[in-house]
Amino acid sequence: MKAVILAAGEGTRLRPFTMSRPKGMIPVGNRPILEYVVEALVKNGIEDIVMVVGYRRDTIMLHFQDGTRFGAAIEYVIQDKPLGTAHALALASDKLDNDGFLVVAGDNLINEQIVADLLKNRDGPSMVVAESENPSKYGVVNVEGSRIVELVEKPDWKMGNIINTGIYYFPHKILEHFQVLGHFRGQTFHTEHGITEVLAPLVREIAMTAVKSRGKWVDAVYPWDLPDINAQALEFHGQGIRGTIESGVTLKGAVDVGTGTRICSGCHIEGPVTIGEGCHIGPNVIILPSTSIGHGVQIDPFTYISHCLIMSNSVIGSHSHLSHSVIGDGVRTKAGIFAPSDECIVRADRELFKLGDIGAMVGQDTVVGSRVVISPGSVIGAECRIGDGARIAGNLDNRSIVV
Repeated sequence: MKAVILAAGEGTRLRPFTMSRPKGMIPVGNRPILEYVVEALVKNGIEDIVMVVGYRRDTIMLHFQDGTRFGAAIEYVIQDKPLGTAHALALASDKLDNDGFLVVAGDNLINEQIVADLLKNRDGPSMVVAESENPSKYGVVNVEGSRIVELVEKPDWKMGNIINTGIYYFPHKILEHFQVLGHFRGQTFHTEHGITEVLAPLVREIAMTAVKSRGKWVDAVYPWDLPDINAQALEFHGQGIRGTIESGVTLKGAVDVGTGTRICSGCHIEGPVTIGEGCHIGPNVIILPSTSIGHGVQIDPFTYISHCLIMSNSVIGSHSHLSHSVIGDGVRTKAGIFAPSDECIVRADRELFKLGDIGAMVGQDTVVGSRVVISPGSVIGAECRIGDGARIAGNLDNRSIVV
């Protein structure tokens, strides 16, 4: 059996963290989200993978190459324009044989259990469903027994909290409905169409099974979702010390330290925590659970970090405080940065969201001066320059300058 991974999307709502990579390549637990998807398939014996790529596809293709390193055989299909998941599947159809196949979104964190549960339901087309607190952001599913009777993409009205996860089993014959998309509804295929749009009329004609899985499915829609998806990714990790731990360091729980990393005296680290290769931590740094630190990161003395995602090649100045925050690649902060977490209300997609316990989001290659205070829920764009002593509340566009 083959699987199609849909990984062509940009993830615009996750900006600034998708400025230089597609959503599926955002690192959580120090691994791209897409890597967990490939792993879940391979652990279920599905090694033949067709990966549809588009936006920033070079980052995906360089990382996975032919898939050998991950126990898979990966073929690539290029979607040059963002014409939706239905178009992406139509493009991939030439790579599929006459057997049934899986379709999996490449930008959701999943484990092998969710794939295993789907594979138990192959009598006809099947879809993994889940409950969501924000169903309006997804395709909402109306289920009678185990049969899907209605499917509405991002409804404007409340019709339930059971959503489509974007994980499917399809018999080969269903591709007929996707391969005619060149004349979709009488028009040439120049606009975006999702798989849900094709399936919605079909569920009234064919029996499609709703699979409620015991496995893990986690999506990140907005930047402030990343600390929690990172925390859940850390559940996949073990522990191991391949770097140097100086005397006077306290390690508790599952702590993973990469090759070439030095943890200096006086540091206190409570897992689950993963720290990449070539990092320098401390001395006298506190790192608390659900934190991932990328490769080549420097965290200066007397800094406190909790429930954070810190991407590679960043520098966090001394005497700083970061909680429930995301720090992009190559960020440089001076001493005394204060980014606490708290409940807050943020605006996105013309809606207000009440968030619980969230900190700051700082885009790649931003430079933050000393003694800067960043209010909870603030999103700072990429390549910004923030002067000493600034107070940031709200959002900053890319390349903003604050003096």
